[in-house]
Amino acid sequence: MNERERLVEVADGVLVITHPFCATTTTVVVGHDGRECVVVDPGVTADEIDALATALASRGLTVTGAFSTHPHWDHLLWRPSLGDAPRWATDAGAARALAVVDDNARKARAAVEEVDTSGLGRVVALEPGAIVLPWTGRHVRVLEHRAHAPGHAALMVTDVGVLVAGDMLSDVEIPLLDLEAGRPWDDYAEALDVFDEVARSVAVVVPGHGSTGDGVELRRRIDTDRAYLASLPLEGEGDPDPRLAGAADWLLAEHEAAGRRVRHDLGAQ
Repeated sequence: MNERERLVEVADGVLVITHPFCATTTTVVVGHDGRECVVVDPGVTADEIDALATALASRGLTVTGAFSTHPHWDHLLWRPSLGDAPRWATDAGAARALAVVDDNARKARAAVEEVDTSGLGRVVALEPGAIVLPWTGRHVRVLEHRAHAPGHAALMVTDVGVLVAGDMLSDVEIPLLDLEAGRPWDDYAEALDVFDEVARSVAVVVPGHGSTGDGVELRRRIDTDRAYLASLPLEGEGDPDPRLAGAADWLLAEHEAAGRRVRHDLGAQ
């Protein structure tokens, strides 16, 4: 594990590592006993995940739980080096993950070399409507919503105010809507409402891709994402989102597809 990819303690007992592929983050929540931990969205390549496992073991930590924030391939990977702890997802997220294992494996292999896809279906569904992780190490709230992917959820480590947001609240990616949903912009706006409700309690936000931020930065990201959603029907009018400046082709394509979908649906009303 090099200096760029090291575990950083962003709050007491909450560690974050950032990987090169799309600035993907992994979050580790250490239990109050200092010996067990939950791993949220392990790394991308096999070497990254194995290095994470080694780093945790060197700290005397045992993985006793894990969580997948949503059923996209880069948030479902796993390696035997992390052990056999339950790997939770929301009920809807787990169902989706199991339904698209083959498609996720194809996407993973197309995107990254040295990726181990054997763990893509390794999820255990939480009880429908579960609001906390079934983990005794620490109180972690589950904030489920429908933005970005079916069964998406953020986690809130309540005693230190860390919001692990999954693929939302990024400083490097625009809101990525689930265009298979009936009203994806409404789903996204409702998820931002969920984050609004907890914002006063947040000291650190950890996006699935990008940099961590404090409570003030969380507020800025929520406002920026709302402005982006409002701009989608305007087709080039207004100020462009700063995250689109120099963006990768795939991100620009996602932006254009979202705009077309919103304008189409509004025109059909």
